[in-house]
Amino acid sequence: MSTILNFIKKEIVLVIAFLLAVISAVYIHPDLSYLSYIDFRTLSILLSLMLTMAGLQKLSLFRQIGSFLVDKAHSIRSVALIFILLNFFFSMIITNDVALITFVPFTIVTLNLAKRSDLLIITIVLETIAANLGSMLTPLGNPQNLYLYSRSGMSFFSFIKLMLPYSILSLLLLIVCCFLLIQTSPLDPCEAFHKKRSKKEKLLLILYFATFIVALLVVLRILPYYVGLLLILLPVVLFDRSILKKPDYSLLLTFVFLFIFIGNIKRIPAIHQLLLQIIKGHEVGLSILLSQFISNVPCAILCSGFTDQTASLIIGTNLGGLGTLIASMASLISFKQYGFTAQAKRGKYILVFTVANVLFLAVMLLAHTLLLS
Repeated sequence: MSTILNFIKKEIVLVIAFLLAVISAVYIHPDLSYLSYIDFRTLSILLSLMLTMAGLQKLSLFRQIGSFLVDKAHSIRSVALIFILLNFFFSMIITNDVALITFVPFTIVTLNLAKRSDLLIITIVLETIAANLGSMLTPLGNPQNLYLYSRSGMSFFSFIKLMLPYSILSLLLLIVCCFLLIQTSPLDPCEAFHKKRSKKEKLLLILYFATFIVALLVVLRILPYYVGLLLILLPVVLFDRSILKKPDYSLLLTFVFLFIFIGNIKRIPAIHQLLLQIIKGHEVGLSILLSQFISNVPCAILCSGFTDQTASLIIGTNLGGLGTLIASMASLISFKQYGFTAQAKRGKYILVFTVANVLFLAVMLLAHTLLLS
């Protein structure tokens, strides 16, 4: 029983998605139409990126780049700013989850060595905001972007153009917050992280660079998704099979269950019409609100079934990643990493996180209103 409860606690979003799919299946019995519900292109791209990023992370590539930059810093503020910017810019390419998994533990080690553990909370909170806001610029940045981008049919650069004003503003806000909230003080030079790679590791590095290019070609709609998935899966199976354990399969299953739920709801006319009326014209506000309770990835999938205003959903679900700790599931990664530290003050972390996120959300919403006027 405890094992089941622990699983539910750990995978609450997956469990809810499964229950929604099962309940909807009571009304719309499983048939061949179920296959048409599932966006196989999005799922294959997500899996491809997960495998690629897991491979590059295993080879410590991102940690090595971060260490090189931190080694050039001469004050504690510049170190914090580097970590914030690393999360902001890397999340655009490697996703917000991978950025936080990579750089938050590195932040904790660096600040503890510098005897500045007092800055852990504010630095990690700003890193988390940076990863969530940085990731909104590109289709690769987070799962909801990838899904909505695939659904929208817009070009890669049209997507960037849509989110660029929000990204520029968020970058400026992060830099200002870093200078206002983190006092500068000298920093003793830290030894850079050097990774000596074997011949096999060097070949794997080339392999994963190649798989990233393949994934990018699929995102850009140059390669069919099934060809891209095959070109990525085959070398991974042949040369680095252990990486197959790394992808977040629960996220992929969550997508599948939500696709089934949405597909079934659309076949129940009364409910479908009601949801169309509720969502129409309120895509941004509703997706921000809903994200606070179910997180922005499920929100994107749920709302997309009842509106054709995909651009508004892209904006709403990205801004909706600000707010509560579960508004973006990536935020839980940082919280868990901080919770592992000695003398972690979880209550204080949640308070600082919530206040900072609400303030950022308020400013971003104001900017959105001004952009519309």
